[in-house]
Amino acid sequence: MNFINIARAGVISDATPISKVGTNVLFFLLSVFEIVAIISLVVAGITYFMAAGDQKRMQVAKRMTNFSIMGIVLALSGMIFVKFLESLLR
Repeated sequence: MNFINIARAGVISDATPISKVGTNVLFFLLSVFEIVAIISLVVAGITYFMAAGDQKRMQVAKRMTNFSIMGIVLALSGMIFVKFLESLLR
């Protein structure tokens, strides 16, 4: 009897479309990437502050800052791109 009820269930109309699931996953991953980049920027600032005039450590902190800013820009660009794709898939 249970199989008959399952067969009569029909199509699930309230299910989230696969495109929405994909954009949600991408948006989540980009958010995590952005959080890591912001934490890296904070660590670079602390490293620069703690360098105390050591040129090598200051250069490392400057490189970390550059890469962190590039990561933030990349993550924000990716979020804009995902939103654009989401609007195209609707």
